[in-house]
Amino acid sequence: MEINPIKTERDYDLALERVNTLFDAEPNTSEGDELDILVTLIEKYEQIHYPIPEPDPIEAIKFMMEQKGITDADLGVILNSRSRVTEIFKRKRALTIKQIRLLTENLHIPASTLIKEYALEQ
Repeated sequence: MEINPIKTERDYDLALERVNTLFDAEPNTSEGDELDILVTLIEKYEQIHYPIPEPDPIEAIKFMMEQKGITDADLGVILNSRSRVTEIFKRKRALTIKQIRLLTENLHIPASTLIKEYALEQ
């Protein structure tokens, strides 16, 4: 097993090809260990060269609602105000700390995502 750092796009492509061949490797074997190391190197390379931006807070809420089958009315119950949900989704009102806590607790959206600034409509 010879593993080298992933420095170029070619190195990246070769590492991905190797991972495909090792995909079903048993844990705690030399091939399983090689797979673990390659996946770690690939993840690091992707973080640097293909970063994924933080989602918009409102889009994150809508996404999690869809994933969990939560309606606007359900969210109104969570936030104790159906009208606030409408204002938030129309970007007329920013999320409050209390709402961020409720969303983090109920929808499991990281607070770091919800506190991100976003444009409000005037």
